[in-house]
Amino acid sequence: MILSGIEIEKHIGNEINIEPFCKTRLNPNSYNLRLHNELLVYDELVLDMKKKHKLKIITIPDTGLELKPGILYLGRTMEYTKTDKFIPMLEGRSSIGRLGIYIHVTAGFGDVGFEGFWTLELQCVQPVIIYPYIEVCQIYYHTILGNYEKYEKGKYQKNTGIQPSMLYKDFDNNVISAFAPQK
Repeated sequence: MILSGIEIEKHIGNEINIEPFCKTRLNPNSYNLRLHNELLVYDELVLDMKKKHKLKIITIPDTGLELKPGILYLGRTMEYTKTDKFIPMLEGRSSIGRLGIYIHVTAGFGDVGFEGFWTLELQCVQPVIIYPYIEVCQIYYHTILGNYEKYEKGKYQKNTGIQPSMLYKDFDNNVISAFAPQK
């Protein structure tokens, strides 16, 4: 079940934390999150899953920044969130989608216990000008059934900014090779 806006507000400061929280961004069953003014782009043409990548920082000026198709822009929310007892999920706002902007590629699913800024994987269908601090996406919350283990340790937990892929750490820790077929 998805929490209503009224239920989200009831849990603010307890099982749900959104910093800063502004009641005007509360919707019937979600809360709008804003886009920070910095983006990261990979500074390499080919991305190797086993390697850490070079990145460039781009600042979105108040006058706007043109996003180009075929480029993955990593951004983050202005809001820092922390959730317990609910599953946080992230989706783009419909007004953003209607401009052909994707705010996440596949990473809209959070874990119970996640704490941090949400990294956004921005892409566009055609060139589009974006602005900093706009309400770009919405967070919503599902209830969870049964006992659960809270997400407390992970590559992206308690992050302090935009998080590029850290999949290479799974190779370093032999997480992936543990599941490779035996020869």
